[in-house]
Amino acid sequence: MKFSFVTLFCELISPYFNHSILSRAKNANLITTDFINPRDFSLDIHKKVDEYMIGGGAGLLIAPQPLNDTLNFIKSTNKSTHFVFLTPVGKKFSQNDAKRLAKKEHICFVCGRYEGIDERVIEKWADEVFSIGDFILTGGELGALCLADAISRNIKGVLGNDESLEVESFEDGILEAPSFTKPNVFENFSIVSEFLKGNHAKIRDLKNDMARCKTKFFRPDLYKKLSSNKEKI
Repeated sequence: MKFSFVTLFCELISPYFNHSILSRAKNANLITTDFINPRDFSLDIHKKVDEYMIGGGAGLLIAPQPLNDTLNFIKSTNKSTHFVFLTPVGKKFSQNDAKRLAKKEHICFVCGRYEGIDERVIEKWADEVFSIGDFILTGGELGALCLADAISRNIKGVLGNDESLEVESFEDGILEAPSFTKPNVFENFSIVSEFLKGNHAKIRDLKNDMARCKTKFFRPDLYKKLSSNKEKI
């Protein structure tokens, strides 16, 4: 998988891939990254990339020319590039999206800044438009990193144990069950005694019940869907 990031601030993104799981994935050539700055494609003598909005309004937009030429260049190097734009108006990104996009060959994340991107560029180039939540960030870089991380975890070989994907939150529409480690008692809080008895069938059933309780408490919206689907069976 190749991840390309179109951003005015490449240095905000690149260090994230130098540590931990994603660093090992890069060293194993499971993922590759590159970073492209639209300023390099600006025809303005001062490499300007922003313009005031037509019709008025506070703030500036990323103008169409530098960004359009950037994306033309990327497309010319790889016809199969899948362009993803990060914007608050996009569909909320989900684990199912991460699993689906992990099968792509090349994903290019286009990160907005200022008050966003000229809409004509989005209309022309976007294969998908995503948001990571109902809030506003200074730019799309953090959102792009969130997506790249989530997608990478679903690429075969990136995680040390692929089985860990099967018990993570949002698999089967439910949150992950609570997890514990040593010591068995910590500041008068004890783990569930059943976990110590070695009966894996009972532990599995208990974890499933605990996962449902956790989902009901923290994400009643997911629990409602879970209960609704169960009624339909």
